[in-house]
Amino acid sequence: MIGRSRATPSGRSPEVVLTELLRDQQARFAELDTGLPPAVLPPPGDVVVVGDGPGGEAAGVVTQHSWPAGSAPLLWSAAEVTELHPVLGHSGRRGADRLLAEWPGRVPARVRAAADSAAVVTWPSRDVAAARAFLDHGLVPLAVLAVRRPGPLAGVLDRDPGLEVRPAGEDDLEGCVELAMHEIAYSSMVGGSVLRPDAEAVKRTALRERWARGEPIFLAERDGRLVGLLECGLTEATPGSWLAGLLPTGRWGYVNCASVLPGHRGRGVGHALVAAALPALQPPGVRGTYLYYNPPNPVSSVFWPRHGYRPLWTLWEVRPAAALR
Repeated sequence: MIGRSRATPSGRSPEVVLTELLRDQQARFAELDTGLPPAVLPPPGDVVVVGDGPGGEAAGVVTQHSWPAGSAPLLWSAAEVTELHPVLGHSGRRGADRLLAEWPGRVPARVRAAADSAAVVTWPSRDVAAARAFLDHGLVPLAVLAVRRPGPLAGVLDRDPGLEVRPAGEDDLEGCVELAMHEIAYSSMVGGSVLRPDAEAVKRTALRERWARGEPIFLAERDGRLVGLLECGLTEATPGSWLAGLLPTGRWGYVNCASVLPGHRGRGVGHALVAAALPALQPPGVRGTYLYYNPPNPVSSVFWPRHGYRPLWTLWEVRPAAALR
């Protein structure tokens, strides 16, 4: 059972409509982008079905969740989130538009009333027909999930002899926190990050946990000063996991945080960090690497494509959720 639902115009149950449209959506995704995994059923929630007849129906599931104070997602997310999981089949822009028009009526009053709230939908980046509908309803492309195939970096930059890149140790904790805070502050101006009062403490805890898991962290140092940070990891997209709905099944490397100090950007620090990290992120059998960046960010939106990353999914968002139209 997907979750709470209402009667459909065709008289078929919403769950039946979702299942039927999912087959069409899987075919549509395969046409859009061969890098996408097969489309999966949305998580449990409030089922919405709009339109009728072959090619005219669209469906989706609306979910709500809250992030508690002090949790790491609050560094990049609103506290109250309503999320739409569309199953458009082949209905395209028209189906997306109808579904989005129904969405505000399914958002709980507590979410609509919250200033720290967001409406979010994640959709394949290459589906420009749906993108037009998202824009028309007030959503903006605030982040993308970008992927890179395994392989060496294209091109070689002249290495700055004064720049050293090395793995970070636990005695580098405070330096890593300082660099991470620069990234959060910058991203809060051009993306979804939020510079919250407890951000430094939350980031310090997250870094300690990353070391405990044995995940790689790299630092760039120039003239004895830390100037760059790259937090990385390895994970599995397994059937049934949240990641399997976004990436093909298998092992993936990922970049969690990249930060270069102001005044040192554009001088090869980021390139040197990525070059050092890629061997650790590409063990034998890995499917590739992925990361999130903000399209409005004038630095990362240029840097990551130059290093072989291309958008796979776009996260469309509007804050507060009441601004959804």
